[in-house]
Amino acid sequence: MAEQEKPHALTLSGRKHLTMTGVNEVVSFDDTAVVLQTSLGTLTVQGQDLRLKTLSTDGGQVAVTGAVSALTYAEPREPGGWLRRMFG
Repeated sequence: MAEQEKPHALTLSGRKHLTMTGVNEVVSFDDTAVVLQTSLGTLTVQGQDLRLKTLSTDGGQVAVTGAVSALTYAEPREPGGWLRRMFG
């Protein structure tokens, strides 16, 4: 049975407390960047002194604290390589 997609939402309070739902995987993290795979694509959180405070893989919930300076989404890539994307 296919896993049901979790709804993705995020809340940033005072650029210091970020909470998210719909996180499928924590790809990488350190004190300057957290990379997450969400139901809406890859999300990169950049900042300083970043810490993962909550991580619930069952519920897809993540909380990050620290000085958040940027949130960047990367669109999921279509399968098939560059030729398929170019010529459809």
